[in-house]
Amino acid sequence: MADLRFNNFSFFLVSFASLLVATSCRGHSRNALFIFGGSWNDVGNNNYMETAIKANFLPYGETFFKNATGRASNGRLVPDFIAGFAKLPLIPPYLSPDNNEFTNGLNYASAGAGALTETNVGKTIGLKTQLSFFKYTKKHLDVKLGEAKTKTLLSRALYMFSIGSSDYITFATHKTTEHPSYTREEYVKAVIGNLTDAIQEIHNMGGRKFGFSNIGDVGCSPFLRALNNAKNNGSGCMDEVTILAELHNKALTKALRKLQTKLEGFKYSSFDLYAASKERIDNPSKYGFKEGKVACCGTGPYKGNLTGCCPKTVCDHANDYLFFDGVHPTEKANYQYAKLMWSGRADIVKPYNLKTLLKKI
Repeated sequence: MADLRFNNFSFFLVSFASLLVATSCRGHSRNALFIFGGSWNDVGNNNYMETAIKANFLPYGETFFKNATGRASNGRLVPDFIAGFAKLPLIPPYLSPDNNEFTNGLNYASAGAGALTETNVGKTIGLKTQLSFFKYTKKHLDVKLGEAKTKTLLSRALYMFSIGSSDYITFATHKTTEHPSYTREEYVKAVIGNLTDAIQEIHNMGGRKFGFSNIGDVGCSPFLRALNNAKNNGSGCMDEVTILAELHNKALTKALRKLQTKLEGFKYSSFDLYAASKERIDNPSKYGFKEGKVACCGTGPYKGNLTGCCPKTVCDHANDYLFFDGVHPTEKANYQYAKLMWSGRADIVKPYNLKTLLKKI
C-alpha cells in the first residue's frame, strides 16, 4: 500500500508541536488509552485538516457538549465513555494544539479513515499515518518519562481500534472504478493485513492490551439504505456491504486468535458490534429507542443523506433514535455499546471485556 501523503508539511509540525508543549508528566494514570480508527472514534482530529469529512458544526455535539467538537454524534462517542469507565479524562485528539498532558493517552482516529491507504486518500488520516503519530508520541514519552517508565505505561495502556467500515463502503460503492481487480476475499485480506501489521508494530513498541470492535451492521444504516434505494430501487439494506462486514468479522476473529499465539503477552477484547447494532436496528424499542432505521438528522429517504444534517433537519429528541445521522449512532447508542465493551458478557465481548482486560498484568 502506498504511503498517505499530505501537501502541507505544517500538518506534521502542528502535530509534533502539540506534544512538545507538554512540560509536565505529573501523576500519569496506570492505564492510558490510545485510540485508532475512523469516525466512530474521531473526537476532532479532522477539525485540523482541510477536508470536507468533519462534524464541526451544529447539531453535532449539541446534546452533551452544547457545541460541535468534531464528534459525529449529538454527544459523546464510545471512547469517551470508555475513558470515563476507566476513570480517565476525555482523551483529546492528537492534532489539537491544546494538548499539554498526554500521559493519559491520545486519540489518533480520523473520520473517513480506512485500514487501506487508498480509502479516502488525502481527505483523512489513514491507519498507517495514525500509527506514525503514535510513534511520535512514544518518542516524546521516552524523553519526558524515561524509557523505563514509558515501557511500563505502554504495557499497561489500552489500544482501541474501530476501523474498516469506510474501506468496505468505498469498495461496495466504487468497485467498478477504483477496485476493479479485487475479489471480496482479497479485499478483506488486505484490510485485515494492514490492521494486523499495525497491531504488531504497536506490540513491538510495548503495547500488550488491545480492544477491538468488529464491523457493525453498517449495510443497514440509513445512509446505505437510502443509497440502495436510489441505485437499485430497493428498500432494504445494502447486501454487498453486509457480506463484506461478515467476511471481515470472521477474518478478524481468526487473525486475533493467531496473534494471541504469536505475540508474547498479547491480550485482547473483541466486541461484536455487528450483533449489537443489528439487534438494535431490528428491535429498537427493546433498548429504549423509538426508531432504528431512520436517522435523527438528515434529508431524503431514511434521512440518510449525510450532507443534509443541519439544525433545520434535526429531530426533537435525538436519543429516541439509534442513528444520529446516516451512519453514526446517537450518544445513547454509543453509551450502550461502550457499556457492553466495558462489562459485557462473553456472548458479546470476548475473550475478555475491557474492564477485565485492564486488570490483566
